[in-house]
Amino acid sequence: MAGHIISVFGGKGGVGKSIVSANLAFSFASDIKQKTLLLDFDQKAGGDQNIVTGMKSKKSLLEVSKFNGAIDARILGSFVAQHKNGVSLLSMNSDPVEASSIDVDGVGKFLKNAKKLFPITIVDLGSELTELVVKAIENSTLVLLITTPDVLALNQTKKVISELTTMLVPKDSIQVIFNQASSSHPINAETAGKQIGKAIFAQIPKDENTCAVSLTKKSPAITLSKSAHFSQGIANISKKILSKNILKILEKLNRPALQNSSAKVSPVSKKGKTGNSNRWNALKQRILRGIVEEMDLQNKSLEEDESSRLILKDKTKKKVVELLGKEETSGIVSGRDQMAQIVKEILDEALGLGPLEDLLADPSISEIMVVGPSKIYYEQAGKNKLSDVTFTSDKQVLRVIEKIVYPIGRRIDEKTPYVDARLMDGSRVHAIIPPCAIDGCTITIRKFPENRLTYKDLVKFGSMTEEMADFLRIIVESGKNVVVSGGTGSGKTTLINVLCSFIPANERIITCEDSAELDLPQEHVVRLETRPANLEGDGAISIRLLVKQTLRMKPDRIIVGECRGGETLDMLQAMNTGHEGSMTSVHSNSPRDCMGRLETLVQYAESGLSPRAIKEMIASAVQVVVQQSRLEDGSRKVINITEVAGLQGGDVITLQDIFVYNQEGLDKNGKVIGKFQATGFIPKFVEELERKGYKIPRGIFQNS
Repeated sequence: MAGHIISVFGGKGGVGKSIVSANLAFSFASDIKQKTLLLDFDQKAGGDQNIVTGMKSKKSLLEVSKFNGAIDARILGSFVAQHKNGVSLLSMNSDPVEASSIDVDGVGKFLKNAKKLFPITIVDLGSELTELVVKAIENSTLVLLITTPDVLALNQTKKVISELTTMLVPKDSIQVIFNQASSSHPINAETAGKQIGKAIFAQIPKDENTCAVSLTKKSPAITLSKSAHFSQGIANISKKILSKNILKILEKLNRPALQNSSAKVSPVSKKGKTGNSNRWNALKQRILRGIVEEMDLQNKSLEEDESSRLILKDKTKKKVVELLGKEETSGIVSGRDQMAQIVKEILDEALGLGPLEDLLADPSISEIMVVGPSKIYYEQAGKNKLSDVTFTSDKQVLRVIEKIVYPIGRRIDEKTPYVDARLMDGSRVHAIIPPCAIDGCTITIRKFPENRLTYKDLVKFGSMTEEMADFLRIIVESGKNVVVSGGTGSGKTTLINVLCSFIPANERIITCEDSAELDLPQEHVVRLETRPANLEGDGAISIRLLVKQTLRMKPDRIIVGECRGGETLDMLQAMNTGHEGSMTSVHSNSPRDCMGRLETLVQYAESGLSPRAIKEMIASAVQVVVQQSRLEDGSRKVINITEVAGLQGGDVITLQDIFVYNQEGLDKNGKVIGKFQATGFIPKFVEELERKGYKIPRGIFQNS
């Protein structure tokens, strides 16, 4: 007859899990008058059971996990250490590197053999749900969670119960042991049970002296003194389990296979949905309706601080698992992976942005493009790819848009079917809905980099050379006005962020943007953002209005995220009237196009200026144009750094390239081949900068 595995887990360290595990093994051996096996699966503790029991096995768990032969009683005897009281121990490797190299599948095979060789096996799991721990739980009849009269321990135990339930471990197979119980402590077993949400199975009295002597003598407490309070508490646990045939009862519970696979399994994850997808989606919608009825979410997950969101997520997850437990999920959800997947999808939709959550979490993805419910594209390594995940309906896409715009006070409806917004991390969002979007709600998310990029990153990526970066640093520090030019998705905002990092920390910087994307490292930064009109069509605040306001705010530098209209006139006037070192960006494909674009944008202001006056203003205000482009292979490069040298003949703005990128072709992998070159031209303002004390090596301008 097959034996049973009892796993012992601690929600946090210091709850006495290892001591309880060892003493339980000895108590069971005494009660059933047969040998028991004690396994140390705590990879972090590094062999604590060797100290608790005074034994050390002949082979380690790592060696056993990699053993390919059949394990019988004779072979096992050459692995384990054996105690005269009938307990065999298999030790954990003390070296953390070795412990992390244990073959989990090999351990799974060993556990199946252990059931055949021992009526009771006790496994000390540690306090982290590692792959090794999950494998032990998969093979366990009973999981004992050790907790203490400590608020943190109880909270962690509550979380572990929720995790195990999500993994489809039967609720009755999870029992809580209340260790270090004391009548003088305000937290008793009943109070602990209420806080955890599960009644305490058994308690062990606080007995520090017995445990201390046990560890000093390297011998289990129950072998030293059976009459000690701690020993009696352990003995009561083993007797309760045996007398009530708990293990036999639990063995009969329905246990779906908890295959330990890292692959995500979802019947709706592929475009070609399986026949089960409708039932999967229907189950999700029922649970979501149940959550809405029982919990007041109201987009709180997107509004509150990180700690509040974590608390809300924990509460919601518990409710999801509870509601799923009331549903008939057979034929829809099978196995730990699918249960974990459906819980994740429900949480993502209830608290986050649904199917977009995984794409947002992937640092290699730079842009996400939703075209209706069935097509989600993303940009990775400069290439657009079609995602496997989809939305269930256009209503779900609209709910995601509303979740994005609600926390920042924006709106989207039939009257205004488009919106510019941002996520909490600063990522830029544009959404447009029917009737303007014919194929369904459309979302475009330009992701904000997880870590602020520096000029060193751009040099590393091949976007510019070290010499170009040094030159840009000097012109920004010295207060030259810069316009960053480029097409959509060419990296203009990223480049402005990098250029702004060169601004001295003692200067006051004011930024104006449609949706705040700039993330500057300086302390003294004032960030301004536009606002759309309200339902009555009033209250709109434009970029132009913000730029005018900055002039009254004592700015040293004015940074406009992008000039798209009449604000260009105000920006150029600011550059010409004492706000040197200001920056903006425009959409254009070359430095020459940039000049024409600026001229056109100034005319949007309806100032009545003549074309010549506009050109004179541009030539006087702008000193440098930095042209950024996205090339055929998806890479982004600074292809021109160009000086604006003045007005020639009264109607032509003179431009002179300082650095250029010359593309020479494509390699066999489709990667662009080319090189950065200095043109040999030395900017006119170099002598001026040198008089101010800036040292500019003339060698960087030499055409090599």
